[in-house]
Amino acid sequence: MHPAMQGLLTIVIGVGGCIGYFYFSNMLLDKVIFPARGPNIGRNINRANLIRPWLFLFPAVFALGLYLAYPVVETLRLSVTDRTQDGAFVGLANYSQMFSEPKFWEAVRNNFLWLLIVPAAATGFGLLAAQLTDRISWGNLAKSLIFMPMAISFVGAGVIWKLVYEARPADVEQIGVLNAIYLWLGGTEPQTWLTLPLWNNFFLMVVLVWIQTGFAMVILSAALRGIPEETIEAAIIDGANPFQIFFKIKVPQIMGTIVVVWTTITLVVLKIFDIVFAMTNGQWETQVLANYMYDKLFRSNDWGVGSASAMIIMLMVTPILVWNVYNARKEMR
Repeated sequence: MHPAMQGLLTIVIGVGGCIGYFYFSNMLLDKVIFPARGPNIGRNINRANLIRPWLFLFPAVFALGLYLAYPVVETLRLSVTDRTQDGAFVGLANYSQMFSEPKFWEAVRNNFLWLLIVPAAATGFGLLAAQLTDRISWGNLAKSLIFMPMAISFVGAGVIWKLVYEARPADVEQIGVLNAIYLWLGGTEPQTWLTLPLWNNFFLMVVLVWIQTGFAMVILSAALRGIPEETIEAAIIDGANPFQIFFKIKVPQIMGTIVVVWTTITLVVLKIFDIVFAMTNGQWETQVLANYMYDKLFRSNDWGVGSASAMIIMLMVTPILVWNVYNARKEMR
């Protein structure tokens, strides 16, 4: 079947299935389970109204259970089984093996390095861009250009920046922008930037900062525009300079939004995989946890250690998710 027809058929079946589910489930509830007739008509209507919201929630709850809850439980089960003994229970042996591997600790170290730098850099550049673009006449165009990388997939961005870091022999014209600039500034030999230990991690981080700065800018720009003009005017009357207005008036009032942006980017960093996979595949000391998990699951076919590393990633992500949910509920009160 033609892909276009497959897509159309999927839409028709999906939309039609949803309409059919809600129509027939409500009919079953009102006509069969709690019919609105007879001596108990009032009680039946009340009972049907209590159950009806759950009919609407059921598809979402079922999908969450199938695609979120079940994989977590199954991953936990696989992390304590042995792939070489027909899935025999081995307790924490997979975790012990994982903790004994230098590549795992390299991945942990790099993940923490990403956590220290990327959220801070992306949020900082986003805040700076949000402030500066609101003060120039062509600010909307600038925002569009800064936000544009958000429309590119992580793999696509990785390929683009891999060309930026490309190195060719010294006697050949360089197509990598960074090496062209390096040689123009007086460098003697082109550098294979992605193979330089430690520094190559920073070159990879640049890609994610480039992508996420646009996201941070859009959210923080909206927050800056929501600041009451009265507070800024009062600060100007009191003699505050632009730096004081920004750091002592504006930033404190949008601190909640800054924290939300920071934690959102942190979640992206904890799950980072595509950029590393596309650019270095974890070589030259650039391994991260998600790529380590991929190597174990699909290259080594070791679902025990691979699942154990997935559980480690989940444990790192969970506290941030809980904290975000707690703050969101607190703000809604």
